[in-house]
Amino acid sequence: MNSSIWRGLASDNYAGIHPEVLSAISKANAGHQVAYGDDEITERMKIKFRNHFGDQAEIFPMFNGTGANVVALQAMTKSWEAVICATTAHVNVDEGGAPEKVGRLKLLVVDTSDGKLTPELIDSQAWGFGDVHRSQPAVVTITQTSELGTLYTVNEIKDLTQHAHALGMLVHLDGARISNAAASLGTNFHEFTTDVGVDVLSFGATKNGAMASEAIVVLNPELASAIPYLRKTSMQLASKMRFVSAQLDALLTDDLWLRNATHSNAMASKLEDGVRKISGVQIVRPVQANAVFAILPPAVRERLQKRFKFYTWNHLTGEVRWMCSWDTTDEDVNTFIAAVSEEMAKDRKELEED
Repeated sequence: MNSSIWRGLASDNYAGIHPEVLSAISKANAGHQVAYGDDEITERMKIKFRNHFGDQAEIFPMFNGTGANVVALQAMTKSWEAVICATTAHVNVDEGGAPEKVGRLKLLVVDTSDGKLTPELIDSQAWGFGDVHRSQPAVVTITQTSELGTLYTVNEIKDLTQHAHALGMLVHLDGARISNAAASLGTNFHEFTTDVGVDVLSFGATKNGAMASEAIVVLNPELASAIPYLRKTSMQLASKMRFVSAQLDALLTDDLWLRNATHSNAMASKLEDGVRKISGVQIVRPVQANAVFAILPPAVRERLQKRFKFYTWNHLTGEVRWMCSWDTTDEDVNTFIAAVSEEMAKDRKELEED
C-alpha cells in the first residue's frame, strides 16, 4: 500500500462514489432549490422509492446508517419499551452506543450462529409482557444481509414478521446492504419488505456507491408522524437535502443499485472460489452476498494485513472478513488470491523447515 491510490477488501465503505452518483450531485448544484427536503429532486426520489416499496411508503433521507437505525427505532418504541436483536447486530456492536445514548433504547440481544433471528429465537426475549419489572419487548430488528454475510429468504422474513405481529410487536429491517440482498435473492425490494409485513426499514446507499446518503422507509403509515421531529432532534435533517436525495435518486435510476450490488456479489463469489482452492484456507460462513469470512494461520493473516487492508472479525478464532465493493475488479480479486496462495505456501515451507 505504498501508492496514494490503493485498493483493499476491508469494507464496502472504502470504495469511492459511483460516477453516476457523483454526476447527480453535480447536477443538483445548479440554481436554487427549497431547503429541508421541499425540493424537486427529493420529490422525484420519493416517487422512485414508492415504485419499489408501494404507494404507502414514506421516505426520509438521512446522513448515515446509524442515524437511520436510531431514528427509526425511536419512532417505533415508547420510552419503556425494548428492541430485540441478534447479538451480532450492527445496532448492538457497531453503533458506538448510539441506540442507548441517543435513542434511549433498551436492546434485548439473542445469540445466533449465523447472525439471523427466527421466531423461536425471538421467543427467548419476547416475554414478560405486562410485567412492570421488565422492559417491554416492542420491536424486532433484523439485518438484511446480516453482519455475518448471511441472507434471509422471503419466507424467513414472512414467518418472522407474522410471529412478531402476533405478539403485538413491530419489525424493523436494517438494510445497510439491502441492494446486495435483493440482487442475491433475485427479487424486487418489496417482495421481502412490503409484501411480507416489514413495518420500517433503513435503506443503505453509502455501501453501494453513494457518498453519504441513507433513508428511512416507513411501510406502516401509522409510524411516520414522529420521524420528522426525531430526525431534526437527532441532527439528521439536511438543510440542503437535495444533495442527499440526488444520491438516492441516482441509485434508483436505470437500476444502478442492482448493477452495483450484482457486481460486488459476483466479485465475492469469485474471491470465495479462488481462496477455497488454497490448502489451509477455511471458509467459515456461506457466501451469500458480498462478504467472505475465512480463517487463516495467524502468521499468514498478519503478513497479508501488511499488504492489504482487511479486518480481523474475531480475534479469538482468527476469523477475518473480506468485503467486495461496487468497484472491486477482477484484477483486485486475482491479485489478492495470488497473495493468499503465496503466503500460504510460505507458511507451509516454514512449517516443513521446522
